[in-house]
Amino acid sequence: MDPAERERRGRIGLDRLRSLTNLMDQAWGVPGTKWRFGLDALFGLVPGLGDVVGGVIAVYALHVGRLLGVPGVIQLHMLTNIAIDASVGTIPVIGDLFDFVFKAQTRNLAMIDHWLQTPHEATRRSRRGVLLVPIAIVVVFATLTILGIWLLFILLHWVMGAFSVS
Repeated sequence: MDPAERERRGRIGLDRLRSLTNLMDQAWGVPGTKWRFGLDALFGLVPGLGDVVGGVIAVYALHVGRLLGVPGVIQLHMLTNIAIDASVGTIPVIGDLFDFVFKAQTRNLAMIDHWLQTPHEATRRSRRGVLLVPIAIVVVFATLTILGIWLLFILLHWVMGAFSVS
């Protein structure tokens, strides 16, 4: 594909991404507040499947970024946003609240827009953000591990209590 065609498709994709981002993250407001939410928060209410669907839809931003020639470090940062949203979103209750607050689609669109306006500064900022990826991974896995151990402790306590003779 020649560069002009790639640029044209990228601009069309960017317009579609703006509409998709609005639908996924900002479509409805909570009356009396500035809080907005979209289909991503609603999909997140379906255990497991909802976060996967939201993550798959969010990958469209990566496709648009690739068409526009967004640098790899920014695409990696975008992928990190998607992974964090999908991973934390799987945690019952906490994940649902997280989906309401952390809007990967909006963040990724903002990163593309920032790169289009100031490419060098956006790339440098994404490099710093990517450095935080290992920290985020450790925090997520530590949280899931602690939650799992806690649930196992509760289960064992319940089982042992059910079999004890009073």
